[in-house]
Amino acid sequence: MGESKRRKAALGENYGKESNVLPWLPITKSQAGQFMKLSNRVTWIGIGTLVAIWVTVLFIGPLLGWWQVN
Repeated sequence: MGESKRRKAALGENYGKESNVLPWLPITKSQAGQFMKLSNRVTWIGIGTLVAIWVTVLFIGPLLGWWQVN
């Protein structure tokens, strides 16, 4: 328990506060983790949308065009 008291005395006001990712950037490490999780989810949604559009253009579009001609 002596170590925690020394750490608390050394950190002063910042004891128990989360540290920033970079000293000049006001973003905490948990906020950076949340951003990474969100950007990962958005990326997979974008990939899924791209695949859906690709399947539509490649397969469904020509089938609809062929159906209207005949």
